[in-house]
Amino acid sequence: MTPCVPLSLVGLLLLSRCSSSSSSSSSTLEVLTQRNSDFSARLYGAVCSRTDDNVFLSTVTLAAGLLALVSAANGPTRDQLLQGLSLTGLDPQSLPDLFQSLGTPVTNMKQGVAVFPAQGFPVSASYLDLVQTRFGGTAQSLAYTVPQEATDAINRWAQDRTGDEVQDLVTTLDPNTQLLLATTASYKAHFSPPFNVSFTQDERFYVGRYHIVMVPMMFRAGKYFLAYDDSVKVGVLKLPMASGTAMLVLLPDEGVDITAVEEQLTGEKIQNWIGRLKRTKLEVQLPRFLLERSYSLRDALQTLDITLVFQEDADLSTMGGATGLRLTQVHHKSVVSVDESGDDIIAEGGASPTSTPPPRLTVNRPFIFIIYQTGGVVLSMGRVIDPSRK
Repeated sequence: MTPCVPLSLVGLLLLSRCSSSSSSSSSTLEVLTQRNSDFSARLYGAVCSRTDDNVFLSTVTLAAGLLALVSAANGPTRDQLLQGLSLTGLDPQSLPDLFQSLGTPVTNMKQGVAVFPAQGFPVSASYLDLVQTRFGGTAQSLAYTVPQEATDAINRWAQDRTGDEVQDLVTTLDPNTQLLLATTASYKAHFSPPFNVSFTQDERFYVGRYHIVMVPMMFRAGKYFLAYDDSVKVGVLKLPMASGTAMLVLLPDEGVDITAVEEQLTGEKIQNWIGRLKRTKLEVQLPRFLLERSYSLRDALQTLDITLVFQEDADLSTMGGATGLRLTQVHHKSVVSVDESGDDIIAEGGASPTSTPPPRLTVNRPFIFIIYQTGGVVLSMGRVIDPSRK
């Protein structure tokens, strides 16, 4: 099999492209892409329902971490994890092999997955090898009875995996922790073509009806792909980026609360929006922003019906041959930087003085963004309520 793609569900999705007939391959790819989008949308919704703040999640990295647990689980625990990931029907035994087709990582994206059991539950050599070679992750026992040492070890791991972009993944740990799943990611948006930094200027951003902040607003005129969903009252803008990735910006109509859009956000809608995009001339204004978000996801995952792995009778015996091991917490921290950076040396500027300027889309109120790869594989999702805050 020819190596195709990067970590996580991306490997799953491109399995079909590397095997079988083109027709069945295309069908499998479509199904798996939809499942990836479904998991991403459901997890994003579970996190958003718990906060009114900015949100950012590397959903593909979290999926990889949960899949690493699938390989350690048996029985109902394993079945429930697969269901929570929207992967019911796939042979659990074949999942690790799908990760052998890892290719060049997504440009400007650094990520990491780690399972950290307590020292009383040693990790088997076979599971350690599986996590490292098939999931590109880490499996290491920690002494949670010395919380500061365990905290330092996890934070050093996160820094190493992200080139120091992610700091303080965890701040405090329960000394009774049995098993911790840690995932981390940092992403630097490289638009192609980039925004022209000379056109960036401070503009108003309407956080709320009576809350306005001034933020650096980037500008570019050119040809974009655009769609509109009248049923949700949201505009959809595609911003191409490096390495076959792109950002979807979902901008609710004026007067439409962003939560109303989130309540209707599904994997099916994401794929439908991507398929409906039409090319048009446009002037785009987008705020520059940097998000650094940290989450403990146990409660959010339980709303996705992933519950057994957190219970005393969780069946994770494959990890080290021990019984009684259960997942205590899932920690995730991710960083995304969106600015004028790009791969092209010269960015397109404004319209010609002799031509009629195209319509302008100004993203000056709360919006949702989705970073995805060609074919619709969702890598991360977030929302910007206030771009002046991390």
